Amino acid sequence: MQKFIPSVLVAAISVSLTACIQSEKQDEKVEINKNPYPSTYQVLPQQTTIIRNATVLTGTGERLDNADVLMLDGKISQVGASLSADSAVIIDAKGKWVTPGVIDVHSHLGVYPSPSAESHSDGNEATQPNTSEVWAEHSVWPQDPGFNRARAGGITTLQILPGSANLFGGRGVTLRNVPSHTMQGMKFPDAPYGLKMACGENPKRVYGSKKVSPATRMGNMAGYRMAWAEAVEYKRAWDKYEADYAEGKNSEAPARDIELDTLKGVLDGEIKIHNHCYKAEEMAMMIDLSKEFGYHAGTFHHAIEAYKIADTLAENGNCAAMWPDWWGFKMEAYDMIQENVAVVDSKANSCAVVHSDSATTIQRLNQEAGKVMYRANENGFDIKPKDAITWITANAAKSLGIEDKTGSLASGKSADVVIWNSNPFSVYAQAEQVFIDGAKVYDRFDDKYQAVSDFSLGQQ
Repeated sequence: MQKFIPSVLVAAISVSLTACIQSEKQDEKVEINKNPYPSTYQVLPQQTTIIRNATVLTGTGERLDNADVLMLDGKISQVGASLSADSAVIIDAKGKWVTPGVIDVHSHLGVYPSPSAESHSDGNEATQPNTSEVWAEHSVWPQDPGFNRARAGGITTLQILPGSANLFGGRGVTLRNVPSHTMQGMKFPDAPYGLKMACGENPKRVYGSKKVSPATRMGNMAGYRMAWAEAVEYKRAWDKYEADYAEGKNSEAPARDIELDTLKGVLDGEIKIHNHCYKAEEMAMMIDLSKEFGYHAGTFHHAIEAYKIADTLAENGNCAAMWPDWWGFKMEAYDMIQENVAVVDSKANSCAVVHSDSATTIQRLNQEAGKVMYRANENGFDIKPKDAITWITANAAKSLGIEDKTGSLASGKSADVVIWNSNPFSVYAQAEQVFIDGAKVYDRFDDKYQAVSDFSLGQQ
């Protein structure tokens, strides 16, 4: 005998089954776009090139005399003697020196243009102690003539940082020093972001004068700790969401916070710290702070007293980006020695860097490194050009997290190359030709390779 199920019951069963099926479906996973402003950098026209008979500083601690450098498909192919390649352009560099492209890890070009223009003064969002939400790339003005002048000084890569008014100043961006109408056209593909932090006098002066915290170095530390504590919880919430989603659970994604996205990126090991910090005791404190919250303290910039804690920096894997002789202009810059860079460099596993923080000294960063070498050697060191070149090439690349791509004349790395008319650490040294990814971007004797920005053209 056939049994009939009432239509009302059929409908109820159908609704129940549909609900069960729907409950098994996951909502679409919420993802944070970590690079919403992607690089559009394109290598400029380049061809196979052999530089012959030069004195070559490789950036790896070697000096090769009467050596050749072969640039093939935008990469360093070989460095050695009597190199050859089909259809290669030959550059006779006898009597000249060749180095990797110079890298400046601390620049404000584009956000503080040169010459200065108030309408383009966009480097410091001095509105609250933590502005991790701002990104320097959103202020970069590619027409800044300083980029062209830096290229004439051999600069092929540079990091643009926000200023140091705040405990957390925002993200920095690494650029290829090529002419471009957009920031994205200069953006170094796949280079890690940096987070600018600042110790000491600057943040306590800026906010203490406004009668808000921080007004002391105690307040600085409290501000860092509160921010990192909040970031740890934010990361925990996102980690839980992603773990739950992987298990098939229908969990709700945490609310986005652009400020905390940056701090979470540091905690995840994806964003590198670049910390404006002068004094030894403060650098040591910042290292302990990083250990408290589980990130790496990164690179200390300016680091006037780095020589006092050079062992600690080396043991912790911190780079120190320093000036050769800027000191005494405020109390935290008082206790300087001209061998500072050399002392840091003398330690095993060290990472000593010479930086500019200047629209003018970026044009002669080679000579800034030369100052250190000569002053240190006068005081008992034995530093050779093959060693000093690492301060503005290989070590700088390490600080920025791009050492696998550039910073030395090693096979397979980008063909970022400078031909100098003489020893690059001479006061008479001039960059004669500059290459980025094997493409000539500057030639001292050929107007076709001396880019002029639209801004400069408008002034002629």
